[in-house]
Amino acid sequence: MQASPLALRIRRSVTVRDWLWWRLPAAMRWYVAAVPIAAVAVIGVTAGLNTWHLLDVAKFAILLCCGMVSVAATPRIMYQFPGMVRDFSTMWVLPAAVLLPPFYAAVMPIPLLAVMRLFVHRGVLHRAVFTAASISLAYAGGSELFRLFPASFAGVSVGSGLHALTWIVAVTATELVANRAQHFLVAGAVKLTNPTARMRDLDFNRQALEVDFLKTDLAVLITLAVAITPALVIVALPTVFLVRRFLEYPILVAQSRVDAKTGLLNVSTWEREAESELSRSMRTRSPLALALVDIDHFKLVNDTHGHLVGDKVLKCVAQALTSHLRDYDRAGRFGGEEFVLLLAQTNESDACRIAERLRSHVAGMVVPTDDRPNSPTVSLTISIGVTALEQGATCELTDLLAAADSALYKAKQTGRNKIAVAAAERNMGLDADLDNHSMGEVRVDPTGASLGRARSLSVFMRARHESNSLF
Repeated sequence: MQASPLALRIRRSVTVRDWLWWRLPAAMRWYVAAVPIAAVAVIGVTAGLNTWHLLDVAKFAILLCCGMVSVAATPRIMYQFPGMVRDFSTMWVLPAAVLLPPFYAAVMPIPLLAVMRLFVHRGVLHRAVFTAASISLAYAGGSELFRLFPASFAGVSVGSGLHALTWIVAVTATELVANRAQHFLVAGAVKLTNPTARMRDLDFNRQALEVDFLKTDLAVLITLAVAITPALVIVALPTVFLVRRFLEYPILVAQSRVDAKTGLLNVSTWEREAESELSRSMRTRSPLALALVDIDHFKLVNDTHGHLVGDKVLKCVAQALTSHLRDYDRAGRFGGEEFVLLLAQTNESDACRIAERLRSHVAGMVVPTDDRPNSPTVSLTISIGVTALEQGATCELTDLLAAADSALYKAKQTGRNKIAVAAAERNMGLDADLDNHSMGEVRVDPTGASLGRARSLSVFMRARHESNSLF
């Protein structure tokens, strides 16, 4: 009897030789291991030095419960888009670092990250362990830093008047130092993975600065509330939920624009941006090209390896497309295994060169069917139909799509894994004679597309589907 997916995941987690950690480069592998080992050592030392009080344990339990609720309530959508801020666990670790001995700050990230993996996002195990360990080390050090402030400036009690102000300054300084220390540990891993990465670009963009401010502000406010009385944490928890809702807004906007499986623009968004770029090209009399990309024999991949592997193939091809395009090009998922590319400031010959680079790159790709070492792989090829709007010409978007579709049809009919080109013409009739196709391998008659009278992308796609059903 075949094991269930859950049983396979558990077996893979406990089988040491299957850990993805072994696939890391040697320097990265030992760095990722060294940080958790150091965190375990710190937890052991601080546990031995800790003086145990029932009130401290109760305060820690309150903070931990609120933190676990906060982490478990994190929407999974926050893990579907790269670059989005997701982790709010440190705002619950700071109160433990300030109001309790260092042991509590060192141990708190472990259950918080465990809850995240269990209820929100499984992710890669060694990354979750590394993240928890980096937070543990950073905030245990922050706890010791806070205790270096004299009692007249900070101390365990908030106090009143000027002392309350200096106490908040000390807490804020502790959060900033601990946050930067944790970021430094993560930056080390990023640099080992990609030495060319510019951390400054990631840290000092508008979104990162806004989120850092919000997280610091919330962490200090929660610490202040718990320092006054732990019962106030009941008021702090809903505030965290509200702020996180605010941060979800750009994610929801991004989700409405992109295709969930590939991360490319969805059809409606691509159409809007393509129409705008086409209007600009005709107004400025600049060239523009369009290409339709189709994965060859994609149904065979689904039938042989299953739809999960098919989804993985779609993602890999989408990543290949975006890696070979410029920032101002637009790539979208056209439907099924087809993609559509809008190449701004590009004439026909340049578009063909770009298409050939894409074709040869995908032809050399191998996609593993799962994460196990030496797993079976899938080889791919793509067919591409290209058309271009030359300088000074005018054309509808659907005319370009029809020409590219005609070229793609010819590329697939003449052997696949190749590029074909068609010139865009206005008002290509639905009743065009398919026998007028030029049988050349590279250049075809766009009238064969027989879809040019459609004046919107949805009508074009419907007409295209009906036309293809006749073949």
